[in-house]
Amino acid sequence: MAKSFSESYKEAGVDITAGYKSVEMMKEFVAKTMTKGALQDIGGFGGLFELDITDTPNPVLVSGTDGVGTKLKIAFLMDRHDTVGIDCVAMCVNDILCVGAKPLYFLDYIACGKNYPEKIAEIVKGVSEGCIQSDAALIGGETAEMPGFYPEDEYDLAGFAVGVVDKSKILNKDNVKEGDVVIALPSSGVHSNGFSLVRKVFDVENRDIHSPITELEGKSLGETLLTPTKIYVKPILALLDKVKVKSIAHITGGGFYENIPRALPKNFGVAIKREDIRVLPIFELIASTGGIPERDMFNTFNMGVGMTVIVSPEDSQETIAILKANGEDAYILGQVVKDSEGVTIL
Repeated sequence: MAKSFSESYKEAGVDITAGYKSVEMMKEFVAKTMTKGALQDIGGFGGLFELDITDTPNPVLVSGTDGVGTKLKIAFLMDRHDTVGIDCVAMCVNDILCVGAKPLYFLDYIACGKNYPEKIAEIVKGVSEGCIQSDAALIGGETAEMPGFYPEDEYDLAGFAVGVVDKSKILNKDNVKEGDVVIALPSSGVHSNGFSLVRKVFDVENRDIHSPITELEGKSLGETLLTPTKIYVKPILALLDKVKVKSIAHITGGGFYENIPRALPKNFGVAIKREDIRVLPIFELIASTGGIPERDMFNTFNMGVGMTVIVSPEDSQETIAILKANGEDAYILGQVVKDSEGVTIL
C-alpha cells in the first residue's frame, strides 16, 4: 500500500497518499469504538459485525441514515471539526431508538474538495465519540476527495447506523391511549436541523460569531450553534429495560408539529402548555433577531426538547426518575388527547 501513488491523479486534484495518511490518523479513534461484535479494523472492503442474538429470539435489524446539513457551514467558519461527527451519529442512532432498537454499528461518508488528513481525522474523532456515546462500533466508512465538486476547504458528512430489536419489543404507536403522558428529554441546543434559517437570521458569513454574547450565557454564537446533538441511547435503553414505553419521537427538522404526530395513532393529538416548555436561550435569540413567529419556531426547531417519550400516567414518575438517574433532566411536557390531530400548544 505504501508504494501506491499516481502523479497524474495528483495533478487532477486527488492525492491518494493523503487518503492513506487519513486512515492511519483515524485508526486510534476507530479503535476506541470497537465492541464485542466488531470483527475487524478499518481498511477492508466491508465492515464485519457478528450479531449476538442470545437474548433476542426474533431479531429485527433497524437502520437509519442522515447527515449534518448546513450546520457544517458553522464548522467551516469556526474552523472546528471535532464535533460534527457527533451530530452525524446522533441523527442516525436517535432515529432508530424510536422503534426501540439498540444501535450496533455505524459507517460514515465524508466527501471533500481536498483531503487534509488532519481535518479528516478530526471529523472521524467526533464520529468515534458519537459511537462511544451510543455503544456502537465504527466498522467502516469512506472518504471521497472530489476536486471541482466541493471547494477545497469544505466537505459533506453523512452516516448510516444499524441497530437491533426483538420483534416483540418494537414500539407500536397504536398502543398510545387518551390521557397518556408525554415526557420531554431536553436538547443540548439547535442540534442539526433548521440551520438554513439560522444562518439567514444571523447572517453568519458576515458577522462576528466568535465573541461572547450575554443572552447565550457568555458563550459565542458559533460555539453555541456548534454544540453537538445530544445522543439519547443510554438513558432510553435504560428506560426501555424497566418501563413499558408506548412511543418515542425524535424532534428533528419540522419541530414539534411534524415529529410528535409521527409517534401517535390516527385521530390522536398532544396538548402542551406553552409555559411548560423549557425553551433554551438560543431559540429566543433566533426568534427575536429574525422576527420569527412562534408557530414557525415550533415547526422548525426542537425548541429545547430533543426527544419525547409517551407512557401511561401510572408510569410517568418512574419514567422521569429513571431518566434523571441516567443524566436526563426529564419533565412532563403534555398529554395525549383523543379526537384531535397533531400538536396543540395552549
